[in-house]
Amino acid sequence: MRGNGRSGTDTEMVVAARDGDQGALEELVADSLPLVYNIVGRALGAHSDVDDVVQETLLRVVRGLSDLRDPDAFRSWLVAITVRQVRNRDHYRRTAQYSTADLDTADQMPDPASDFAELTILRLGLTDQRREVAEATRWLDADDRALLAVWWLETTGELDRAELAAGLGLSGRHASVRVQRMKEQMQVSRMVARMLATPGECHALDGLIQDWDGAPGPLWRKRFARHIRGCGTCGRLREDLLPMDRLLVGLPLLPVPASLSARHLSSFPSDAVGAAAPHTAPHTPQRSGAPRGSHAARPARGHRVAAALHKGPLIGAAAITSVAVTVAGALIAAHLSGQPSAGPKAAVAPAVAAAKPSTVSPASRRPESAVTSSKPSPVQAPTAKAKAKATAEAKLKPVVPTVRTASSAKKGVGVWKFSGVDQALAASGASWYYTWSTQHPGINGPASAGFVPMVWGSASTDAATLAEAKAHGPYLLGFNEPDMAAQSNMTVDQALSLWPKLMGAGRVLGSPAVAYGGDTPGGWLDRFMSGAKARGYRVDFIALHWYGGDFTTSAAVGQLKSYLQAVYERYHKPIWLTEYALIDFSQGTRFPTAQQQAAFVTASTRMLAGLPYLRRYAWFGLPAADSGPSSGLFRSGPVATEAGRAFQAAP
Repeated sequence: MRGNGRSGTDTEMVVAARDGDQGALEELVADSLPLVYNIVGRALGAHSDVDDVVQETLLRVVRGLSDLRDPDAFRSWLVAITVRQVRNRDHYRRTAQYSTADLDTADQMPDPASDFAELTILRLGLTDQRREVAEATRWLDADDRALLAVWWLETTGELDRAELAAGLGLSGRHASVRVQRMKEQMQVSRMVARMLATPGECHALDGLIQDWDGAPGPLWRKRFARHIRGCGTCGRLREDLLPMDRLLVGLPLLPVPASLSARHLSSFPSDAVGAAAPHTAPHTPQRSGAPRGSHAARPARGHRVAAALHKGPLIGAAAITSVAVTVAGALIAAHLSGQPSAGPKAAVAPAVAAAKPSTVSPASRRPESAVTSSKPSPVQAPTAKAKAKATAEAKLKPVVPTVRTASSAKKGVGVWKFSGVDQALAASGASWYYTWSTQHPGINGPASAGFVPMVWGSASTDAATLAEAKAHGPYLLGFNEPDMAAQSNMTVDQALSLWPKLMGAGRVLGSPAVAYGGDTPGGWLDRFMSGAKARGYRVDFIALHWYGGDFTTSAAVGQLKSYLQAVYERYHKPIWLTEYALIDFSQGTRFPTAQQQAAFVTASTRMLAGLPYLRRYAWFGLPAADSGPSSGLFRSGPVATEAGRAFQAAP
């Protein structure tokens, strides 16, 4: 039988897993992954340890399952282990902070790209007050966030109150009191989030914000709440707040990111599932491939895992099935072999060897192949001769040394086709890429790098192109540099007239990306945003381009940050920086030295990682010509430039 939640655990599967059925154990872990990920992610907020805590939780579940006496209590037992791991991690982090002199240690730093509130908003397409609820979670303290993580799942139907109370180790009455207190703090946090997101005429608030460091937290929540209570203007923000229970009911679990699971796989042998010994149990051990008793009569576990994990549009069902089952098997294999599991921080990605600087001609910015919407030519199966040639070439290729790459949801790159593009994209560590088109012909990025389509200009708004964009959803980039005659070259009125078509093609839609002047009153973007607001059009985030002509690292980083801050203060929307590099276009085209470009990559990406409103960035660009200066990351081959190696290590 199933529990009360929409994805409640099958008791028969728990019994089979506990009694030594390895297939059932794999399926049980895969079924548990979404619930664990949502609790840990929401409880830890934007901390970079989410992946580690999820993996450690699942390992403890596998190790302790044989001691579970009541299979019907599996869900509450799972919640209890998850909450305990979250609290242990928080305790460890506080202890480390008190005993570590270097407060900037990377292990202590939150990862803004892992901001669970923003992931919830974007991946579930939240709007209006639902969006405010998600944003308000950033303002809670650690204990309330842990409680909210579990209560959120109760409200959405994944847990019942008895499971919530048992998972927290509380009586039903005590759990109700704790939940009510947390909801009161959330109401205050919602008002704070609304106040900061709504530009107003409150001069007292302006003065208060000047002293704020921009980081949400309980202390500043109290200060802002005190201001709201005493301010007639800001106090009106509480008038139409709907109950959170009503706003959250019916929401699905946030989909488990494929990148989380893929990183875990790197720590285990590829044949871990098949090689693992069966779980110790009172029943007779069964060999791989042997019948599994009554459990074999179930539907194939691939279909069940896909149904359990496929809660949203971002991850294909087949990919989820493969990743979830393999992760489950890998965790089980690690447990059975007695070997400790390596966290995602131990993953090493292939990269390319160092080489001299490379170039891409300024004239090739957004090449014709990148902006046309023509369909790619059909791919034909390779002939026997072609296969033999490829095998011979592979034997002649040198062994490429590996280096550690860093990756987060923010890190991306603009790509067009060149020799070795797939290997370069994988080695770069980019989590996303785009091609100035709704297609990526000849470019097959790794599973960890998602493709984001763009509707480049007015000629790309036909039904077929928009359908392609929608199929790649949910994100969609708007028109490319409409303020430039050499690019999409559109008037504001023309862009506004076509905008409803883009709204129908993208659930999370970015503004047209202007070449410059995004912060200028009366500029192209300003007039577009005013027109969109007047017409009730949707613009979910601002897309920007930036190129720096001052090659001094500190000055360039400061100028970029000031520009982004000015744009954010003008529109109060998330920002995607979809093109940026050091290139001086003031008098022809001038590039910095390779060392200057690499230094800027390192410093700018570190700065961008710390901006909470900067959701993504994309370096311009991945390919580089084989000689001369440029901002490119990889020459043909692929071979990394100095900037490329810096980008590999960038957050």
